[in-house]
Amino acid sequence: MTRVAAIDCGTNSIRLLVADVHPETGELVDLDRRMTIVRLGQGVDRTGRLAPEALERTFAACREYAEIIKEHGAERLRFVATSASRDASNRDDFVRGVLDILGVEPEVISGDQEAEFSFTGATRELVGHNEGGAKRPSIEGGGGRRAGEMTEPYLVVDIGGGSTEFVVGEEHVRAARSVDVGCVRMTERHLVRDGKVSDPPSAEQIAAIRADIEAALDLAEQTVPLREAHTLVGLAGSVTTISAIAQELPEYDSTRIHHSRISHDRVREITEWLLRSTHAERAAIPSMHPGRVDVIGAGALVLLAIMERIGAAEVVVSEHDILDGIAFKVAEEAEAGKGGR
Repeated sequence: MTRVAAIDCGTNSIRLLVADVHPETGELVDLDRRMTIVRLGQGVDRTGRLAPEALERTFAACREYAEIIKEHGAERLRFVATSASRDASNRDDFVRGVLDILGVEPEVISGDQEAEFSFTGATRELVGHNEGGAKRPSIEGGGGRRAGEMTEPYLVVDIGGGSTEFVVGEEHVRAARSVDVGCVRMTERHLVRDGKVSDPPSAEQIAAIRADIEAALDLAEQTVPLREAHTLVGLAGSVTTISAIAQELPEYDSTRIHHSRISHDRVREITEWLLRSTHAERAAIPSMHPGRVDVIGAGALVLLAIMERIGAAEVVVSEHDILDGIAFKVAEEAEAGKGGR
């Protein structure tokens, strides 16, 4: 086992995973996994710059994470930054701040790299083998329910704040594409008027979001054979929150959410309700993180549009995503380094 730390800094949230990883078997044991809403991408779509207050929120989370990493004694740390920092003209300020606090430079990765990490994290256990070498025929669903067989190829969809990644593959990535459609970007582009989020949005605003999503799906299909997938796997906060709502959980419970399944009809029902609800009604959902209240409607609409485009009857929800993929990669590199000494 190798003890590693991985940080994923996206448009809406920054997340930390400290874990013991066995790179050969794919076993990953969480020691600490947490998420902080920092909204790093605040205003980036409009200004092209990271806002000072967004940077300070992010650096405050980094200082907290530095203490946790030190307490657990992680051997290696990798910090990956995604959509918002790719787009910002002042990303050097972000890089210097992270380096000062954590001692590593954030890797501003490409959309394709982001997609590959997400695919590895989401599917490593699905494509794993048992001790006899045979493919595992099924896995346990959220809350102890049998989820049934996960058949290849997989389409892994990571709906972030600023972008969405699409990856099709079996044991390895076959095709990937990142497009600039995410819950924060769509909310800020279409739902904010005079500094306030429309509550609820108008039919015209929803139609504008849907048009952007459909255009992004057209773009993704130029590279990724979306409709060839047999299993749709959904990642990130919009999808996991929809699962929590679908299950009517009294609080957010990752063990119930991981590998749960949501039907297309249930996703549509929840999306329609979110888009006609008020801020207060969404905030009253017990499993809803306060930082997602204003952006969850747009995130749900992205998921629904994807399911309708590929004809998916259901989505398999994964709590394992880009963060786990980063941790696996760090562990593999650490083991390779030990072998070279």
